[in-house]
Amino acid sequence: MSSATRGRPRSFDRDLAILEAARLFWRCGYSGTSTRALTAALGLSTSSLYAAFGSKAGLFEEAVRTYAERYREIYRRAVEERDLRVVVERVLVDSVHEFTQPEDAHPGCLLSSAAMTDSTSTLDTSAYYTELHAWNEQALRVRVEQAVRDGEIAAATDAAALAGLVQSVVHGLSVRARLGADREDLLATAGLARKVICAPLASLGR
Repeated sequence: MSSATRGRPRSFDRDLAILEAARLFWRCGYSGTSTRALTAALGLSTSSLYAAFGSKAGLFEEAVRTYAERYREIYRRAVEERDLRVVVERVLVDSVHEFTQPEDAHPGCLLSSAAMTDSTSTLDTSAYYTELHAWNEQALRVRVEQAVRDGEIAAATDAAALAGLVQSVVHGLSVRARLGADREDLLATAGLARKVICAPLASLGR
């Protein structure tokens, strides 16, 4: 066997490794997750883990950003829709689908995890998550303001209040998902919320 082959870390699925690491961090927090526990869960040696992620802190940050950024992507896609009612629907429905991902594909909700109160010195998880939610709400508010300018909805519409209302529904759906509500139940709630939110928009628009 060549020296190059002997020194090569064993192959691994990076996405699966991040998922398994996230499960540990979410359950035990950053400090409560040892490097030994990580290497055991990921099936890697310590040297291979460091080669792939730089450090335990690097793996933690990648896990947080990988799963948290999926929520930003929901809003990024939704606000590109041409109809504001579809924007609202996409935010609510796609959020439900994200909240109810099967366990083999998702580590769970970061907001309710131990990682939220126990972070590395390079990533304040709570601050990062707060920034993420602020970005999402701002993206939605800008899209509502555009709808007002385009005459799609009434000029008197309070863009900040409307964006805040949608966000409040999303957060409520997240809480119910964590408490065990199933996807169909949450989708039914999202559908009704969408009708309640969008009905006056349809009647007040052009």
